[in-house]
Amino acid sequence: MKAAPFAYERPSDLNAAVALIAEADGAAKIIAGGQSLGPMLNLRLVQPELIIDIAGLAELKQAGRSGDELLIGACITHGDIEDGRIPDVTRSAMRCVAGAIAYRAVRNRGTIGGSLSHADPAADWVSALPALGAKVRLRSINGVRDLAVEHFIRGALETALQPGEIVEAVRVPVMRPSARWGYVKACRKPGEFAHAIAAVMIDPERGAACAVIGAIEAAPIVLRDAASLFGGSVTGNFRRQFDARVAEALLVEAGLANAADRHIHVAVLRRAIDEAA
Repeated sequence: MKAAPFAYERPSDLNAAVALIAEADGAAKIIAGGQSLGPMLNLRLVQPELIIDIAGLAELKQAGRSGDELLIGACITHGDIEDGRIPDVTRSAMRCVAGAIAYRAVRNRGTIGGSLSHADPAADWVSALPALGAKVRLRSINGVRDLAVEHFIRGALETALQPGEIVEAVRVPVMRPSARWGYVKACRKPGEFAHAIAAVMIDPERGAACAVIGAIEAAPIVLRDAASLFGGSVTGNFRRQFDARVAEALLVEAGLANAADRHIHVAVLRRAIDEAA
């Protein structure tokens, strides 16, 4: 199929883009890499009056360290991250996540801001970034606001973006030297949508752990304090302390009725913890 007719604007800077979004009053869609919006347009799942192309905005293609965090422009591609074209503050965690997204052709075009804005439950950044403690910066004509990624993602294909807002950047904290990272997803074959995702950040030195269970057809389950998965305390022996029954109970509480699905998610979470160890 072909997309329904729409008007097209390619603003010269971020301020012009934000002004166009405000003027459109909800009748516009933003496109950057187009890896999600393009198929949706062709299938006429969305029929906007206006497409605003932000792919050429230099302000959204910048990445740099500011204090104890990395600021990543919304139009940085997965390929940029995979290839190390931005500073690495996560000891290659983000590079590994980016390198496993779909196929190289998709990674060359798809953007981190677009992935978060689309909020597909099976998207890698939707689950990985909360475990990294990341925040998303939103801009409108009224200014900017920052939200933790887990508060930005409201549900499947649902975000906290308000009318007139755009994702400007992602803020990722510098990973502590003592932190351990694990990220695993289950796919039928490489490049396909994930059926289960798990991301963990475990720091035995601080006795802290964060765990994310994703690809559950809803917002990811984010355990900012995941000590309950390890018997109530996080030590250097966290791999053996993992209690699968607690994870199973969390999935039941989240509404996953299918026992086989729960088993896959728990198994993927165990593998992520093994990877961190």
